[in-house]
Amino acid sequence: MHLKVTNIGVLSLLLPALSVSANESAVNSNQSIEKITVMGRAQTFYRESSTSVGAKVETDIMDLPQSVQVLNEQLIVDQAAREITDLYRSIAGVSTYSYSGVTFRGFRDDSNVFYDGVRGDPFSGFGVPQLFNIERVEVLKGPAAALYGGGEPGGMINYVNKKPSFVQDTEVTLTTGDNDRMGGSIDSKGGLTDSVAYRLGGFYEQKDSFRNNADSENTELTGGLLFQLGDDTALTTTIDYIKQDLGGNRLRGVPVDDEGNFLVDPSYNANEKSDYQNLEATILQANLQHHFSDELSVNTTVRYLDNERVQGYHESQSWVDVNGDGKANIDDKTIKREYRKQYRANQEVSVTSDFVYRLDTDIEQTLLFGADYHHVNSDYDYWRARYEADGVANLNIFDLNYGETDPSTYNLQDQHRDGTKTERAGLYVQDQISLSEKWLLLMGLRYDHFNDFDKETGFEFSDSHVSPRGGVVYKYSTDTSLYINYAESFNPTSLGDQETASKDASLDPEMGEQVEFGIKNQWFDDSMMTTVAVYQITKKDVAMSNPDYTGLDDGIPALVSLGQVESKGVEFTLVGDITTDWTIMANYAYNDARVTQGDVGDTYADGTKFINAPRHQAGLWTRYEIDSLQSSIALGADYVSEQISADAQRVKPYTVFDMSWTTRWQDTQFQLNVKNLFDKQYAVSGFSERNGHFPGAPREVVLQVSHHF
Repeated sequence: MHLKVTNIGVLSLLLPALSVSANESAVNSNQSIEKITVMGRAQTFYRESSTSVGAKVETDIMDLPQSVQVLNEQLIVDQAAREITDLYRSIAGVSTYSYSGVTFRGFRDDSNVFYDGVRGDPFSGFGVPQLFNIERVEVLKGPAAALYGGGEPGGMINYVNKKPSFVQDTEVTLTTGDNDRMGGSIDSKGGLTDSVAYRLGGFYEQKDSFRNNADSENTELTGGLLFQLGDDTALTTTIDYIKQDLGGNRLRGVPVDDEGNFLVDPSYNANEKSDYQNLEATILQANLQHHFSDELSVNTTVRYLDNERVQGYHESQSWVDVNGDGKANIDDKTIKREYRKQYRANQEVSVTSDFVYRLDTDIEQTLLFGADYHHVNSDYDYWRARYEADGVANLNIFDLNYGETDPSTYNLQDQHRDGTKTERAGLYVQDQISLSEKWLLLMGLRYDHFNDFDKETGFEFSDSHVSPRGGVVYKYSTDTSLYINYAESFNPTSLGDQETASKDASLDPEMGEQVEFGIKNQWFDDSMMTTVAVYQITKKDVAMSNPDYTGLDDGIPALVSLGQVESKGVEFTLVGDITTDWTIMANYAYNDARVTQGDVGDTYADGTKFINAPRHQAGLWTRYEIDSLQSSIALGADYVSEQISADAQRVKPYTVFDMSWTTRWQDTQFQLNVKNLFDKQYAVSGFSERNGHFPGAPREVVLQVSHHF
């Protein structure tokens, strides 16, 4: 580990005086535990009536002028979800891009990730976030810059961590399944004294992959203490240790023809058995919430992250002319590969502090004043061996000849990468105003300053941006809300593109603008909720090749901020109880994302359809209780329409079905999940022609047994 003892010592001193975060204070969480409310069955299954992700203040979803979704712990358990990719079916407008990256309302996004409302993703890069320590997943649709700073305009995902609690409970779970899956977890919480509560948890699981030469081993240890320092003050401190060993990774795709048909079995993998991707991370977090009065409170979070990732893998390259006909193509059946070895270590510090002031006069107002800071110090080393000249054996993808190559003998070339330093700082203000019983108004404004530094070249770039947001809610009735919003996003151009552009001309941040109109309805005595959202997003100042670039030292930049993309769509979500025994979560999304201003021959050419941006998506998960048998049965479906890859190869549409059976005996629960019920062969998304499409997993059976003490 790269985590130094001195860092741990300093942070252990800071934690009791600082904070853990944004979305659920320990005070509120304990109040909700002791408060007994008789509500519809959806309240105990999939429907959540409020969230703080859309306003940083706990707000009724009906009162938010923006589309949000909350995937709670019950849904995570019912779907036997281990990682975030297992839940994409339940999020309207989200589909897989690659690894943990998603297409979000048409835009690729793999970094706009928050934990308890603050930045600091331990799985950053090519790891996939695990869900053992996650209580719920909150999804804010559309631009989020007015509250959370830079990011893509499609939306953002916030993971709410599990916290210590005064309610005593211990759960032990054992898991087994296909591909030699074996694992288990323990999660215990309760009160140590009248003012101190704890949580301890541990998770371990190993399994093989349906892909050749690949397997995984995940370990997570977590603990936390909640200090109730008085009626008005609560402090929560947590520590989380993550170790992820992925053999035969980093996984690429499987080659296809132009119609999207796999050329070889989906189990194909260009990696050797010795390839690996290993991650180790430690996260320290603290949250302090204090009420100065009934009207004024503060919520402050500090998050420290130290992660180290090492990987060595074989990357597919072009065909090799094995048959000597002068053409290198599929007839040769053989590809050349290069070997990449990478080391990256991140040390990150995030601090977020929110002051909330509530005015209850003739016009009710909730004022939010906040500031946040995020610093990342990244160390990076990169070595590469290319083709047979450096000792890397070719691979016949039709008659696999694994084991004929040895990375320890490769002639590795140092690529001289040293890492970066980045800083993000923001100030923001927001006002939620109840103009009357019918009209609600939300306004927000944020100022961001960012600084990027390349350790290898010494290049440094700084800039700032102001992001507004506004929305109006009209409560037609207690069960119907109509809303409209305008929101902006911005995303700083990458450090590499800034250097490429020219020393004389910097690139503006990519800016997004969204207009969204929606209708939210509660049905059947609040037991069910639907949301319909119609939106248009325009993303401007996209970096693209300069058509006037000459390659000479004449001051004309290689890249310019001229590209523009439009995304138009409709989303529908439904969650709640159909009857007292039947609950459902369903969604449908239509999206059309296209380039409206670009350069012919560039990545962004006019009229180009976006990569891995399906026009239609639909997801379903429905559960039925059989009380007489102390059991429940659930069925899921996931539909994604046709997509295109980076090289314009077709990605076929697919529909996949899942189901589960759960039964209970006293305090023990048995759960059987069958994923990809009909063993569908499909690709979730496309990559490049040489790397192919990412195959979906075949049918998989998972059995879980859990017991509460």
